[in-house]
Amino acid sequence: MKQKKNLNIVIATISDSRTFENDKSGDILEQRITQDNHNCFSRSIIKDDIEKIEKFFKACLKNNLIDIIITTGGTGLTGRDSTPEVLQKIIEKQIPGFGEIFRQISFNKIGTSALQSRALAGIAKGKFFFSLPGSPSACIDAWDNILKFQLNINHKPCNLIELIPRLLEK
Repeated sequence: MKQKKNLNIVIATISDSRTFENDKSGDILEQRITQDNHNCFSRSIIKDDIEKIEKFFKACLKNNLIDIIITTGGTGLTGRDSTPEVLQKIIEKQIPGFGEIFRQISFNKIGTSALQSRALAGIAKGKFFFSLPGSPSACIDAWDNILKFQLNINHKPCNLIELIPRLLEK
């Protein structure tokens, strides 16, 4: 199977207060995705509601054109922040290194406040899922320091794109 260089990436902002007019984090991700020659397949704003988030994830799983799903928001510690819990029910394999590296980058910038981050990543049905905090700086840090490289077929010694054709192996 041929490896894709340009990915179809879905962006979803999980928030009770964001709109397309004030979604800076979604804007940042869309700009960076297209700047790095990937396709912003779709962009959504989803309420901080477990059922709505789960419905969104399941719809993404059914669409064979989608390669990557990136969410921003809903990863905090308050009562309505439930993106990680929903994502953990959906994914088949976690990618612990993503959250670990993200928190290290955050620690270098904001110190121990990084412990509040519940950024995570995983794989389900041949697709990568990345769940980021909702702040614009968190989205910049995740893309510029991790995703930009791991979603680049030319990044060595390895990258996530190389794995896509093999994610559904049994």
